[in-house]
Amino acid sequence: MPVNDAIRHDWAREEILALLKRPFNDLMFQAQSVHRRVFDANSVQISTLLSIKTGACPEDCAYCPQSARYDTGLNVERLLPLEQVLQAATRAKAAGATRFCMGAAWKNPRDKDLDRVIKMVEAVNALGLETCVTAGMLKRDQAQRLASAGLDFYNHNLDTSPEFYGEIITTRTYADRLDTLQHVREAGLHVCCGGILGMGESRADRAGLLQALCNLPQHPDSVPINMLVRVKGTPLADAASLDPFEFVRCIAAARILMPKAMVRLSAGRAEMSDEMQALCFLAGANSIFYGEQLLTTDNPGQQADRALFQRLGIQAMADECPRQRATSSRGNTRRHRPTSGRPSR
Repeated sequence: MPVNDAIRHDWAREEILALLKRPFNDLMFQAQSVHRRVFDANSVQISTLLSIKTGACPEDCAYCPQSARYDTGLNVERLLPLEQVLQAATRAKAAGATRFCMGAAWKNPRDKDLDRVIKMVEAVNALGLETCVTAGMLKRDQAQRLASAGLDFYNHNLDTSPEFYGEIITTRTYADRLDTLQHVREAGLHVCCGGILGMGESRADRAGLLQALCNLPQHPDSVPINMLVRVKGTPLADAASLDPFEFVRCIAAARILMPKAMVRLSAGRAEMSDEMQALCFLAGANSIFYGEQLLTTDNPGQQADRALFQRLGIQAMADECPRQRATSSRGNTRRHRPTSGRPSR
């Protein structure tokens, strides 16, 4: 299959399945070839994720320990005070993070809660960090308010294919998720959108998730690919493990389908071997979450990540201060460090 970096939004399911079925070495070579023409192959973006409001979510997402419907032993916490969030962001920046992500376990935020989140966004912006928020479904005016406050990214995952979605979530529809993404794009915010693998879906469903992502009107700027973290008390606690090579194949396909996106190796890294993570980086993953916890699940410690980066010759992506970048380049433009020259945004 020839290498083609053209940005497409018309991928057929059969084309994506053909990618996932390619001989592993051929798929990896194609993904790495695409990756190297857009990014520095030895540079990975460091992000930090903080749960700013934990648990008691009314949704029934089968993978999520934060659902009020499941007994997972989670300590429910109200929205954190601004000062505590600012302290966490300051520590994250000192540890090398360039993006600070804030997650709130809501189906959709109330306006009075959004007021407090906006203050957090403004405070983290002032530190010179990129800001990202995930807080459930947004109305059009809420997305516009976040954009006016200077938010850089909004995360809202599709989770899985449209066909398998009803097996995982019944409290909001796929169309609801697509509507929120539309509001985010229309507000001029960068989109962070990906999914979760290993929930019992088929390879065709994994292709369906990738198809839904790459055929959006604009490719997501960040694409988090999560491995299911099986949490006791959730319906997916006993889900079968996904073949690691299948996970790597999906990373490679995401890189080929969305050449300019940051493909983030997200949840589940604590259960991945160093060798599996190295294959994911080779396949085109170029972003990770840094820190010992992702919302409510474990993540490798900073020392472990530093050691792995050193063994692989990987450097943390050195971005200029995001607050100094022009904000007129929303959409699918190269906003991260390319293979040579200064980073553009």
